[in-house]
Amino acid sequence: MPFADQLISRGTAESLTRALQPAAPDEPLTALRAAVRQLDGLALRERADLLRDALLADLPGGYPELARTVRSARAGAPEFGGWMIWPVTAAVAGRAVADGGPEAFDDALALLAELTGLLTAEFAIRTLLRHDLDRALAAALGWTRSGDTDVRRLASEGTRPYLPWSVRVPEILRRPGVTVPILDALYRDPSEYVRRSVGNHLNDLSRDHPALVVETATRWLADPDGNTAPMVRRSLRTLIKRGDPGALALLGFSAAATTLEIDQVSLDRTVVPIGEAVEFRSAIRNTGDEPARLAIDYVVHHRKANGTQTAKTFKLTTATLAPGQRLEVRRTHQFRVITTRRYYPGPHAIALQVNGVATDSVTFELS
Repeated sequence: MPFADQLISRGTAESLTRALQPAAPDEPLTALRAAVRQLDGLALRERADLLRDALLADLPGGYPELARTVRSARAGAPEFGGWMIWPVTAAVAGRAVADGGPEAFDDALALLAELTGLLTAEFAIRTLLRHDLDRALAAALGWTRSGDTDVRRLASEGTRPYLPWSVRVPEILRRPGVTVPILDALYRDPSEYVRRSVGNHLNDLSRDHPALVVETATRWLADPDGNTAPMVRRSLRTLIKRGDPGALALLGFSAAATTLEIDQVSLDRTVVPIGEAVEFRSAIRNTGDEPARLAIDYVVHHRKANGTQTAKTFKLTTATLAPGQRLEVRRTHQFRVITTRRYYPGPHAIALQVNGVATDSVTFELS
């Protein structure tokens, strides 16, 4: 993942200023010019918000004036695109809500659809969803019929319950299934880009509404095309890790853990310095009389700052074992330093997980 200053940089702010100036020739764009010097030390979303606020300060008037300026910049400035579009779409959504009228709201939705091909408008649409969910979802449902792949993806991605980097839309979480009509319209989309978004969206829903997700996936598998099965597997990945019986059954995984013999996990070391790795091994044998289809994961219990542990499940493999067949499992897990996880020295543990059922964990020391 690139750093914030590689995505929204001083150069991004300067390019945005140059792109907007011909579209607003009477405005000095003072706040945008000042924002160029204020980006250092800010996270990515903070940078987007800073440029959004500067843009709104520099372009007075109501929503119609802002929309005209943005459309003019899009038509006349070749450099108008990329990460500068995030603060632009955020400004469009914010001023439309401040306007308060249905005309501004509907035009803002249309403008986000126009801009989303330059850089996804999925973050900005959240402001409109929070303001009038039903009106915004009706527009998004219409986008599912668009000939533009980016617009169809916006319909799914922008309405995800747990879209990364975005604000939550509480009403989506309170109304189970309110976004499912959008997913129903897109699950057979010809674009993998769109289908991946649909799978991620349905997987988001599984956090709070597993039965709804299994029911939706069951309907899709009853009327599939060649891409439906892999997309459903993507949609159910969290439920499979949790051992949800409905999801396991839908994907054909065996529920009979009593027919499996699983060796205790063994580690190649008991002390692992941060930055290095531990290798673990185990073996699984099918002692039953029928083939056993298995989803095999592993769980790392990370030590937290307060001394407790939190579990994170990692995908390992899937397999079908014939009666009497034995499968050896082996994996190396890295503890290299990354920006998205902080490691705390002390006791950690690893366990194998088969069809959602974890074995006894084996402890080691992270030093």
